[in-house]
Amino acid sequence: MTTTSLKQRLQNDLTAAMKSRDELRSATIRLTLTAITKEEVAGTSARQLSDDEVLAVITREAKKRREAAEAFAQGGRTESAEREKAEGVLLAEYLPKQLTDEELAEIVRAAIAESGAEGPRAMGAVMKVAGPKVAGLAEGGRVAAEVKRQLAAG
Repeated sequence: MTTTSLKQRLQNDLTAAMKSRDELRSATIRLTLTAITKEEVAGTSARQLSDDEVLAVITREAKKRREAAEAFAQGGRTESAEREKAEGVLLAEYLPKQLTDEELAEIVRAAIAESGAEGPRAMGAVMKVAGPKVAGLAEGGRVAAEVKRQLAAG
């Protein structure tokens, strides 16, 4: 993959969505591209983001959609919640496939064994080992919950 491939794919998909008059897809991609551009010009000098950095921005945007959908659902605004969920599903197409609960549990089990951790206080040590192995494949909150669960059970 070249440095601009993921961003380029987003731009190509935006063009296609606009041509097919897919309002949800074009609005979602446009917002994501705006977030990427904002990230590129943040700091002292403008720069081109790597695919990993673009992925991090998309992951952050998808998480925002999930949280907004939950908030709207709790507030009884089901129409807005459905829109946020749909946008989240669209963004998920650009993210690597997330780990299943079983795969995550196995990685955490291995990380606990590798770090020799015992008890809830060792959570940081386990997260340090598990973090790099699950980066981009599972949300931090999910990983932390699994580590906590296994340390409490162990």
